[in-house]
Amino acid sequence: MTTMNLFLLITLLVLVLAMILSFIRLLQGKTLWDRILMLNLMSAKVVLFIAVYAIYVDRLVLLDIAISYGIIGFLTMTLLSKFIMAGGREK
Repeated sequence: MTTMNLFLLITLLVLVLAMILSFIRLLQGKTLWDRILMLNLMSAKVVLFIAVYAIYVDRLVLLDIAISYGIIGFLTMTLLSKFIMAGGREK
């Protein structure tokens, strides 16, 4: 195992630990905005995880998936925040 592979493996493990801690914070969030912020943070960490994993397994096509997931995560958080700010479902 090369030094680069060991570094990438440690990075993947740290990202998994960070996602677990973010999920715990998501469950303990006091307000709705805390929970939305944690969802956004978890989405960003998933994008990072996919990107690092793509380099680790040398499959650069996974970077396209990471970019797509990042765009979808951003749009989801934007629309969800707008929906909540508008007061929920319109009648």
